[in-house]
Amino acid sequence: MLSFTALYPRHGADLPDRATASAGRPWVSRLRAIALLVLIGLAVGCTDAVKDSAGAVNAVGQDRRLVTGAGFEHLTYRHGIPPNPGEVRVYLEGDGLPWVSHTRIARDPSPRTPLALRLMAQDPAPSLYLGRPCYHGLAHSSGCAPWLWTHGRYSVTVVDSMVAALRRAVGPKARISLIGYSGGGALAMLMAGRMDNVERVVTIAANLDIDAWADLHGYSRLSGSLNPAAAPPLPGRVRQIHLAGGRDLQVPASLGQAVGVGLPEVVRITFPDFDHRCCWEGVWPSVLATLEQPDSADQAASLRRLAAVAAGP
Repeated sequence: MLSFTALYPRHGADLPDRATASAGRPWVSRLRAIALLVLIGLAVGCTDAVKDSAGAVNAVGQDRRLVTGAGFEHLTYRHGIPPNPGEVRVYLEGDGLPWVSHTRIARDPSPRTPLALRLMAQDPAPSLYLGRPCYHGLAHSSGCAPWLWTHGRYSVTVVDSMVAALRRAVGPKARISLIGYSGGGALAMLMAGRMDNVERVVTIAANLDIDAWADLHGYSRLSGSLNPAAAPPLPGRVRQIHLAGGRDLQVPASLGQAVGVGLPEVVRITFPDFDHRCCWEGVWPSVLATLEQPDSADQAASLRRLAAVAAGP
């Protein structure tokens, strides 16, 4: 591991909440039974982050490629994308494990359990999993430094390279839906503001106000990063769905509420008994079904019903 000064406290790896939503809730067992079918198919069991990701995608027949962004290589997985795609759903992962202690940075910040990749494995539509610079075994590549997965994890450098890689991966005419989990949701919002072919942004347990998040946990702020809460509102043509967990202690549902306030195309839904990781896989097929609805009000109503069913009696 890399030694670093105590100047930077640890900044929120994608770790499970201490309090779990599952205790004493039979519906969680039902959702986990559904998720288990996916997990068996993914055959994930390796502790190495790169092997874990590769095993998951190989089980469902996705295509692994490296794509060049703006000065960095990005690992991608593709599923069902034709040569000249129409709509493509682009999945963006969480922050992974940037820090291993309060003063030590991970050599490889890649997620050990890539939730966004597992969500993509359930999506029948043309889809792309877009990795970040220096993630997924690329931490020692040219230009990579710990700043890019710590204080600069949402920096202009990272966002611009993600945008460039996405354009190369799917072409300039594809209609894009950005789907981001946790810190990937922050990147989705920042990327959407830099692209004119993004039609939809979906975030799951996303950190949409990185300053408020740092203050809440007593971390130093990510001074090299862009804050979605401080960015200009996305154009009205971009439909937004923000899903949060009512028991999420890492990124509470209350954070980022000001993002998109007053815009009719913004849908916010809180799943009362979900936390930062549980139980998004179990409901994801139903969430995807709502994306086919053309009206934001209909989408919101369907998602509220889904959240109520998940909450149980």
